[in-house]
Amino acid sequence: MRRIEGKSLVELRVNGETHTVAVRPSDLLLDVLRSQLGLTGAKPGCKNGDCGACTVVMDGWPVKSCLVLAVEAQGRELLTVEGLGGTSPVQAAFVGHGAFQCGYCTPGFVLVCHAMLAHHPQTDEETMEEWLQANLCRCTSYSEIRGAVRALTQPKEAT
Repeated sequence: MRRIEGKSLVELRVNGETHTVAVRPSDLLLDVLRSQLGLTGAKPGCKNGDCGACTVVMDGWPVKSCLVLAVEAQGRELLTVEGLGGTSPVQAAFVGHGAFQCGYCTPGFVLVCHAMLAHHPQTDEETMEEWLQANLCRCTSYSEIRGAVRALTQPKEAT
């Protein structure tokens, strides 16, 4: 890492693109994504890892970006909700099932579900509950979120 005026230059691979950013050792991934890369889908919620509004996917696994230092993300593959392009099956299921109310937590839930389904395409109720417990919805659209996940994991009927 090169240093410039107390900052290090790091390369972040986000949504398939490489970005070189100058960060202090204490800069959080959440803040760098939002302020330097303009990716505002990850939301600052509790800023202590409890709510999941800041969730992104790193190397295929959901992480709370408020707990990850930007320098720790160098060399890792990052996915934000913007990287899904608005057309992913998870996003479509969330819209179809009304799995959002205020929408603040929705990007984090979408990314948790995206990662869960990548690892567990035929997710059962227990697995779904385990993965979803990492995120909070203060508007209580949990039943709709569960419905969206169930729709994605049920076998499609022949037409």
